[in-house]
Amino acid sequence: MKIISWNVNGLRACIKKGFLDFFSSVDADIFCVQETKMQPGQVELNLPGYQQLWNSAERKGYSGTAVFTRKQPLSTAYDTCTGEGRSITLEFPEYYVVTFYSPNSQQGLARIDYRMQWEDTQREYLMRLDAQKPVILCGDLNVAHEEIDLKNPGPNRGNAGFSDQERAKFTQLLQSGFTDTFRALHLQQTGAYSWWSYRFHARDTNAGWRIDYFLTSNRLFPRIAKSEILSDVYGSDHCPILLEVKD
Repeated sequence: MKIISWNVNGLRACIKKGFLDFFSSVDADIFCVQETKMQPGQVELNLPGYQQLWNSAERKGYSGTAVFTRKQPLSTAYDTCTGEGRSITLEFPEYYVVTFYSPNSQQGLARIDYRMQWEDTQREYLMRLDAQKPVILCGDLNVAHEEIDLKNPGPNRGNAGFSDQERAKFTQLLQSGFTDTFRALHLQQTGAYSWWSYRFHARDTNAGWRIDYFLTSNRLFPRIAKSEILSDVYGSDHCPILLEVKD
């Protein structure tokens, strides 16, 4: 099974930059999207063979998630606590697939208290799911966990996405029974990033951050065949990430 996750930073804009060509070529079983920035009905996607699941924020042009799946889920669930369109959960016979778009703590960590509440609530939610069957979590988690996960860790220490608080919450999630699949398979790989600022030609110089993840329940990790960052795919300030699970 192949799963793609991509923060498209506005799906309508990304469609104009080749989203549908990539979608067709990658041939994923499940395709998760974050930051759709749209309401239902603002775009009509013709994706034959895929069920479309949408979770839009109440605020127009903000946040939002979507999942396009060829595999028929047993059940689906949406935001557990926000109204910002930040999560979708699909239940399958063997596991859950969850996509998150975690809140940005914003400049000066203005939203760090909300972010910490989100982290605690979502970790507890994932642990409840994990008690029933294994979980695959993907999405833009808006944190670079370790110094290896961003180009310039020193100057960014304490900033949104690399604060001690956010990094500690990510560690706590891993300690709760989850594996960061990319890092587990690529222990020492440097320069592996999934987001680059639009400023200062950051992508041209690969001055990026790894903030998009596939996490799995520890007991599911032996079935992971591949976890990759598709950094050659453009269309957003993020690139897609890929997970392949052995049948």
